[in-house]
Amino acid sequence: MTAIPTFTGDASPYGGGDPYADYRTADFPFTQYANLADRQLGAGVIAANDEFFAMRENLLLAHPAVFDPEHFGHKGKVMDGWETRRRRGVSAEQPWPTSDDHDWALVRLGAPGVVRGIVIDTAHFRGNYPQAVSVEGTSVDGSPTPEELLSGDVKWTTLVPRTAVGGHAANGFAVDVEQRFTHLRVNQHPDGGVARLRVYGEVVADPKWLAALGTFDVVALENGGQVEDASDRFYSPATNTIQPGRSRKMDDGWETRRRRDNGNDWIRYQLVAQSEIRSVEIDTAYLKGNSAGWAALSVRDGGADEEGAWVEALPRTRLQPDTNHRFVLDAPVVGTHVRIDIFPDGGISRLRLFGSLTEAGQRRLTARHQELGG
Repeated sequence: MTAIPTFTGDASPYGGGDPYADYRTADFPFTQYANLADRQLGAGVIAANDEFFAMRENLLLAHPAVFDPEHFGHKGKVMDGWETRRRRGVSAEQPWPTSDDHDWALVRLGAPGVVRGIVIDTAHFRGNYPQAVSVEGTSVDGSPTPEELLSGDVKWTTLVPRTAVGGHAANGFAVDVEQRFTHLRVNQHPDGGVARLRVYGEVVADPKWLAALGTFDVVALENGGQVEDASDRFYSPATNTIQPGRSRKMDDGWETRRRRDNGNDWIRYQLVAQSEIRSVEIDTAYLKGNSAGWAALSVRDGGADEEGAWVEALPRTRLQPDTNHRFVLDAPVVGTHVRIDIFPDGGISRLRLFGSLTEAGQRRLTARHQELGG
């Protein structure tokens, strides 16, 4: 595995112009996974011990952190992130914080899952970022309060050990812990500011909840569906198509570049587990002059790379711009993977596949849930 690039030390003071011109970042291998700390999934920063200069909620904002050099408030410079006050020691003889002093924030993941990587982004925190960070995770059923999470009854597992980070940088950490987590505790040592938090991983839904629902969206991100591959991600990520809710604007869906050949674009998905699909929704909301012209849906049982043919579930069908299309299949189709082909290019905003887990799918999901500590 390629080593994860690391950054330490201050960035240069802002000197004018594009504030991102000297931003330090890298391509992290785990960003192919969904962001479990996405507000669209229901994530939230439910508590922090200190947010004197900047609110904890900024950590999960979807857009990159912004910087206005002229923006000051009555507490000081207004920063787009979570920033705590400077820690002090206990006396004039010991004015420095101890090695144990730190600030923390509790994050509820939008969907419980296995964490594959974490990015702690210190964008625009050039000389006021934490010296080091650490991240812990836990799995607690229901909707625990901050007090319950901080009680001695909850076991926390280290995901990122205490590690030095850099200012004005995307600090990435690969995580290799095969457990299902519902909450994280993000620590900064001893104090400072973090602009954004991203938690990349695989959703692992509660099989009892899905069984109680009966019929549900078997490809939805919040239920454990995921994008395996896509032909094109030029304008927006394919994962948008399985996000919760309706698309709210054009870049909230999936749009490809314009083709100049006779090919077509596609997305391949892995379902929650083996499922029986009975109906399909293909939505082109907000894609008006750039929606796909036609779409076809194929299903495969047993794996995307295993032998066996793709079975056509929905033949090539004309799509309308800015429209939600609903199809009841003539007969249920069983599979573990789905592929949507659009012709020739363009995009869709959402794909919904309504059905239920098969007995084999329910058994497999239950076994995995138990293996991961659920």
